[in-house]
Amino acid sequence: MNLIFLGPPGVGKGTIAKYIVKEKGIPQISTGDLLRAAVKEGSELGKKARGYMGSGGLVPDNLVIGLLKDRITKDDSQNGFILDGFPRTIPQAKALEESNVQIDKVLNFKASDELVIDRISGRRTCKKCNAIYHIRNIPPKVEDVCDKCGGELFQRGDDKQEKVKKRLEVYREQTAPLIDYYKEKGILADIETEQPIPGIVVDVMEEI
Repeated sequence: MNLIFLGPPGVGKGTIAKYIVKEKGIPQISTGDLLRAAVKEGSELGKKARGYMGSGGLVPDNLVIGLLKDRITKDDSQNGFILDGFPRTIPQAKALEESNVQIDKVLNFKASDELVIDRISGRRTCKKCNAIYHIRNIPPKVEDVCDKCGGELFQRGDDKQEKVKKRLEVYREQTAPLIDYYKEKGILADIETEQPIPGIVVDVMEEI
């Protein structure tokens, strides 16, 4: 089954995707990861993407979709995939459709702004190994020290409250319209995330 995970930053899409990847044996595909891999490999599309990324410009949708179409031809994608972080806008969704990339279900992960802000602003990241903690939900044994490698924990700039509020505004403006877009196509399902992870996973599995 070909899935899109939709929802605001910090809602837990990536965490839930890991469970579904394990349960269903399908890959989670991030367009950001695809772009970085293509640039590193030096493929034709990667070289084009590098030009845009190097100048600070946005990589055109058709180029991103080209990378995506190439990725979903791989053996591990033959039983389906999870798209995380794409599409972000209505034009991207339409371009995906016009490129004959079939989407079977769109899961819309819902959470209040308050919960999202708390989840993201409470994150702490290890400077050495990039392990992620949360000051309340997943605290380190020693404050500001990574359990795994002893590195220093810090709060990323993007995780500060004001930045999170701005990211939520951008999400509502650019990405939230996709909810109605896919609802009209009859393939959208809402998933409540203000519950323990096992409950979210059960809800997702019931929908797919």
